Parts: sequence; C-alpha cells; structure tokens
Amino acid sequence: MPSQRHSTRVGDDVLLDTAHKCVLLVGVRRTTLTDVAREAGVSRMTLYRRFPDVRSLVAALMTREFGALLGEVGPGATARQRLVNGAVGTVRRLLANPLMAAVLDRDAELLLPYVVERLGATQLIAEQFLRVELAAGHTDGSIRAGDLDVQARTLLLMVQSFVLSVRPAIADLEPDTVFDELALMVEGALRP
Repeated sequence: MPSQRHSTRVGDDVLLDTAHKCVLLVGVRRTTLTDVAREAGVSRMTLYRRFPDVRSLVAALMTREFGALLGEVGPGATARQRLVNGAVGTVRRLLANPLMAAVLDRDAELLLPYVVERLGATQLIAEQFLRVELAAGHTDGSIRAGDLDVQARTLLLMVQSFVLSVRPAIADLEPDTVFDELALMVEGALRP
C-alpha cells in the first residue's frame, strides 16, 4: 500500500519524461499507457487519471517539449531582427529536437490534424510569441503596420511549413542557405 501512495505523488513531468523515452524508443503508435506506467513505476490507474489515453499524453508531451523551444527571442537591435532571428532559430531547434525527429520519421500523420483541422497548444504558444514581437515592431517602427492577428497567423503558417516540410526538401541543398532564405523571406515580409 505505501508504494501505491507514493506512485500517486509522481509528478506529471516524470510521466512525460517516461513517455518521451518510450516515444523515442518505439514511436507514438507503439507507445502504450501500460508501457509508460510500467516504465514510470506507477499503476495504470495513476496514469489514466491524468491522461485518459495515449493521444492526450503525447499531446501534453509535445506541448511541453516544443513549447519550451518556442519563443526564444533572437538577438537584434529591433523587434523585427529579434523576431526573424527567433523564428529561424526556433525552426532550427525544432528540427534538431529528437522528439520532433521521432514524430516526423515514424508518426508524421499525427501532426496532420494540426495542419488541416485545428491549431494545437504549441501552435498557439508560437503565435503568441509572434504577436508580442509584432506588436513591439509596430511600436518601434521596424515592422510594417498591419492587423496583428492576421500577421501573426500568417507568419505562423509560413514558419510551420518549414518545420514540417524542410527535412526532405533540403536533402539536395545546403541547409544553412535554406535557413538564410527563410530569414530573408520573413525579414522582407515584415519590413515597413
């Protein structure tokens, strides 16, 4: 009985860390709540109380993992420079992330709803970062005037396409030149 009491105290981060390990090992489709519970040393009911299914567990994992990579403001004297550097840096960090690589390599279809049906929590975090920097750029004059919500959503869609598609698209190109071009595109789109 004491071990059960202890297992209910396991924090969500421990469960998400364990899910992360399982997804890297076997992919999302082959990860089960039973495997995660066993690996974390908790009962299945403990895990089910917090995450009713693998989809909710993986969604929480991706939000935590990718959300931590988003919104790091890049260097720059103006909001436009910070936004461009931050957006391109975020794409690079996401593409270098082992979890993103595992999802794209093994279970890319899981991302399809976030492309064609709805925005997910991670996309909303990214959009908020963009909105803050766009507003700062409107204030300092480094970003052209425009509807803040429309600009943020449009930039999100543009940058998101790089995260989801750039790996196969740059197989025959020098990656740095593609990221430099992305920076020029974002820069050009925002310049007053």
